[in-house]
Amino acid sequence: MGTDDFSFPKLLLAYLICSTTFLFFATFGQSATATAKLHSQEVNALKEIGKKLGKKDWDFRKDPCTGEGNWNGSIEGRRKGFESSVTCDCTFNHNSSCHVISIALKAQNLSGTVPPEFSKLQHLKDLDLSRNYLNGSIPSQWGTMRLVTLSLMGNRLSGPFPKVLTNITTLRNLSIEGNHFSGPIPPEIGKLIKLEKLVVCSNAFTGELPLALAKLTNLSDLRICDNNFSGKIPDFIGNWTRISKLLIQGSSLEGPIPSSISGLTSLTDLRITDLRGTESPFPPLRNLESLKKLILRNCLIYGVIPSYIGDMKRLKNLDLSYNELTGEIPASFVQLAKVDFTYLTGNQLTGTVPGWVPGRNNIVDLSYNNFTWESSSPNECPRGSVNLVESYSSSANKSSRIQPCLERNFPCHVSKNQRKYSLHINCGGKEVNIGGNRYEADREQRGASVYYMGQNWALSSTGNFMDNDIDSDIYIETNKSALSKNVSVLDSELYMTARGSPISLTYYGLCLINGDYTVKLHFAEIVFTNDRTFNSLGKRIFDVYIQDKLVLKDFNIESEAGGAGKPIVKNFTAVVSSHTLKIHFYWAGKGTTGIPDRGFYGPLISAISVDPNFEPPSVEGNKNHVVIAVGTVAAALLLLLLILGILRRKGCLGGNISADKELRDLDLQTGLYTLRQIKAATKNFDAANKLGEGGFGSVYKGLLSDGTVIAVKQLSSKSKQGNREFVNEIGMISALQHPNLVKLYGCCVEGNQMLLIYEYMENNCVSRALFGSDPACRLKLGWPTRKKICIGIARGLAYLHEESIIKIVHRDIKTSNVLLDKDFNAKISDFGLAKLNEDDNTHISTRIAGTV
Repeated sequence: MGTDDFSFPKLLLAYLICSTTFLFFATFGQSATATAKLHSQEVNALKEIGKKLGKKDWDFRKDPCTGEGNWNGSIEGRRKGFESSVTCDCTFNHNSSCHVISIALKAQNLSGTVPPEFSKLQHLKDLDLSRNYLNGSIPSQWGTMRLVTLSLMGNRLSGPFPKVLTNITTLRNLSIEGNHFSGPIPPEIGKLIKLEKLVVCSNAFTGELPLALAKLTNLSDLRICDNNFSGKIPDFIGNWTRISKLLIQGSSLEGPIPSSISGLTSLTDLRITDLRGTESPFPPLRNLESLKKLILRNCLIYGVIPSYIGDMKRLKNLDLSYNELTGEIPASFVQLAKVDFTYLTGNQLTGTVPGWVPGRNNIVDLSYNNFTWESSSPNECPRGSVNLVESYSSSANKSSRIQPCLERNFPCHVSKNQRKYSLHINCGGKEVNIGGNRYEADREQRGASVYYMGQNWALSSTGNFMDNDIDSDIYIETNKSALSKNVSVLDSELYMTARGSPISLTYYGLCLINGDYTVKLHFAEIVFTNDRTFNSLGKRIFDVYIQDKLVLKDFNIESEAGGAGKPIVKNFTAVVSSHTLKIHFYWAGKGTTGIPDRGFYGPLISAISVDPNFEPPSVEGNKNHVVIAVGTVAAALLLLLLILGILRRKGCLGGNISADKELRDLDLQTGLYTLRQIKAATKNFDAANKLGEGGFGSVYKGLLSDGTVIAVKQLSSKSKQGNREFVNEIGMISALQHPNLVKLYGCCVEGNQMLLIYEYMENNCVSRALFGSDPACRLKLGWPTRKKICIGIARGLAYLHEESIIKIVHRDIKTSNVLLDKDFNAKISDFGLAKLNEDDNTHISTRIAGTV
């Protein structure tokens, strides 16, 4: 037998030896891991920590490193943000012993002082005690720790900046946001050269930013908002070349923004707001091509907006509001189609409003500027996602075609006897009657870029809540705090809800009689609580202006009222000299933004009441004129009866008077046209201008004297739609404004004519585009265009069903009721058979309506 004959048995033997050896060590390793326990010294440290924090659910009958016994508590059924976990590493000493490397005790309302025993956990790297109720300061024993991540956000810790933390040179992430630390930031901060994230927002730090911060060149995230710093933004911020997130909001620092910011090319999130000092030109940001959020609000910036802003392809949120910017909106902004929010509010921008602005569904706020009005410019206050309140210069006030809300100072155009002398609003709430006063309802749910019109009041709201990670912001808050027992049941109705805003909120009292008024602003902190939980640690601070005069600076509802859930009424005297009262609430970057969760900050108002300090005009008039008035009225009445008799004989009276009355009783956002104007525009309803048949009868193309192309719906005597439907259609459309709804310019009720004047749709309707009997009228629609039309229809219906002031079911959607403009944007028309969807009605009638 040769040597080859032994090869197979040898290989088999070697395989068996290796397998047995591997199995032995594997079994031994598993056994060691299974028996590995936390070091007894660390178990004792955890016991002390649990005792001092009131952590009673830790079960020491189980080893903390097994994951059993509530050592890694489930978040099911817990509050948002809750976490309770202890994480171990059991690979020490050949898998025979364990050490704690991470502890997270978040949103548990733990109280007491910070235990020094954490320092006994020598292998602890990550510690998160955020959103609790801890007080005191940081124990000196912590200086020996080797932490990598430390979060103490949202507690009651106080004292000077804890220098002991500067000894933990292993730190990469440090957050002490939302505490009560005060004094200057010490130069020892420069020892933390490994820091990548530093958050010191919402404390009471003072002094200048220390030069030592320039050493922190590894920073990728720095937030120093809501403090009382002094001095200018330092030039050494240019050292932070790795930074991607920089937040300097409400920090009390002075401008200008240093030119060294141009080197921070890794920035994706830049927020600088509410600077002090003198005006400065726009900072050099051309190289910051990665920006997704650019917030430079109230930074005293003057000059034109650089065109390169429109080239920032990743931008999603742009806020340049409340500066001194001039010139036109750059043409390059048409490229910012992916920007979700654009705020250019409160500047001195001129030129015309770009045509792309009202045609998009993105949030755009251009209110409070100096734009020039032209015939092609918007002449109504949009109800969709665009806010143009007070956006036109004073020269536009001479035009009779634009609505007062677009004009500066929101003028009043009603007759003297229609003016009001009081105002009561239940902000965010339903209509209530208190003390003989009817507080009007204010239930508009939107607020990012919104104009809303009440009976003799209006509101304008600007801003979206940042970092809250929810799809739809909440602008009406409901009471989460028990109201004070001193509040009567009746008065409590005013404090069950409140309207909030993340940036700016303005209420207008419209068409008031000139004179002195007492303005009462009703506040109550109904979001934060009045207890010993982290929900009570929120701090809401904002400013209040009346008639553009600052009346409350850094106003804190809870502090002023003596606690959460306690109403407080602030009284002011205001002079109304041009029939308009303006009450403005503004968030200047102060207060917490992360308690109880991210996105809770900004102004909050519960109710507004305005009463005259003068004797209101008598309804009955002067007694000295009674005899004259009676005689005059009697004579006029006889003459009126005579005229009415003649008109009725001629058939000029009937349903049209009712329609005319109902029409004029409506609070329309449209204009009234004369029959002469419409006849001139349509060449006396020339058959050559006929576009088709609608629910009212014929539809004609027309050209107004100012060059505006219109479409005129004419009610016919044979129409299935009557006077009621005519009034209904005007009421529906005048209350609704959206890029995917047909725009109503106005109406005409004269003689036996009832007409609606719409914007002209160049491509007629979907029905004609797809199925027109004349092949020449059919359009070749590619799939991208068809998709665009479908999405437009969906957006229009979504607005009608969910987003509009009044919920509406159209009930007659068909291809002939979907019109197409020159760019093939779909716009829904024909609201004559619309069905109001009242909030209390959960089922809509399925009775056949509209087209069979």
